[in-house]
Amino acid sequence: MKRKTFLRAAMAVGLSSTLLCGALHAAPVAEHAQFEVAKHYTLGGTDGWDYVGYDPVRHHLFISRASHVQVVDTDTGRLVGEIENTDGVHGFAFVQDQKLGFITNGRADTITVVDLGTLRTVDTIKAGGPDPDGIMYALNLKRLYVSNGHDNSVSAIDPATRKVVATMPVGGKPESLAVDNDGRIFVNVEDKGEIVAMDGKANKVLAHWSIAPCEGPSGLAIDTKAERLFTVCANNRMMVIDARSGHQVAQLPIGGHPDAAAFDPALKTAFSSNGADGTLTVVHEDDADHYTVLQNVPTQVGAKSMALDDATHRVYLVSSKFGSAPAATADNPHPHASVVPDTFNVLVAQRKPQSAGN
Repeated sequence: MKRKTFLRAAMAVGLSSTLLCGALHAAPVAEHAQFEVAKHYTLGGTDGWDYVGYDPVRHHLFISRASHVQVVDTDTGRLVGEIENTDGVHGFAFVQDQKLGFITNGRADTITVVDLGTLRTVDTIKAGGPDPDGIMYALNLKRLYVSNGHDNSVSAIDPATRKVVATMPVGGKPESLAVDNDGRIFVNVEDKGEIVAMDGKANKVLAHWSIAPCEGPSGLAIDTKAERLFTVCANNRMMVIDARSGHQVAQLPIGGHPDAAAFDPALKTAFSSNGADGTLTVVHEDDADHYTVLQNVPTQVGAKSMALDDATHRVYLVSSKFGSAPAATADNPHPHASVVPDTFNVLVAQRKPQSAGN
């Protein structure tokens, strides 16, 4: 995922929702659970961040912090470990039957393998291409899939042997991934405005689907039962795509600079974490072809990434307060705003308690 200046991205917020017609319903808010940010856990530090990942077995939240990973106990908010030597860390995948976590390191072109119980590094894998970024474990295929950001490809890795077994060209910069029940892999291609569908069994590309007018698709989630993909776009849209045909089902208004999407199957709810304006967009799936924006929950500017615990219906986000950006230079023409020390925190969004009689 990209690390952009949130203040620059915030200037792009404000696209009128009237432009986004699709299959958008008026929101019957009272019928559905309402979300709020209920907790904050302060971690500190001045490093930036990218993906966050959730280990549901141990209730651990993994947070990428530039060259190391912070691991937080989500029951207590306590920092329980740090994983070092993850240069340019991006994403996380968890292989529970082997008790292993896999971490992509974009600058090192490697994947760190950690014991999920001890958080110790047990191996380092050479990635299938430069700048490994998004990563996903497909349980039904027993394969990891990694987006190689500078190679325009997606690699499949056998977690048992820790070897790259295939690499598929996708024609552009790949981002987040998803998998359906039949072993088809999907990836957002950020610079092409596409979703590429792949056969995870045969390791071949099946289709390139344009998702215009979506620009810069980043986060991707799937409802495997309804066969719907949810992709979030830099131009303030969530696109709902038929995972069988690539047909566009709906467009929905979201906040600026989204960088992650998630879907809660029990609540039939999709989420978009929007860093530019500090909101969490909550979208209800009324049926496979109709969707309702329920809320834009206030979070914090910079909270672009998230992880969902679909057992508790909690969404974990991270952000900080920002200082001024350094002066632009030839080597760094778009410097990031600085992170204010000791303000980096985890935000926990969850359902509001229902009042008596509801």
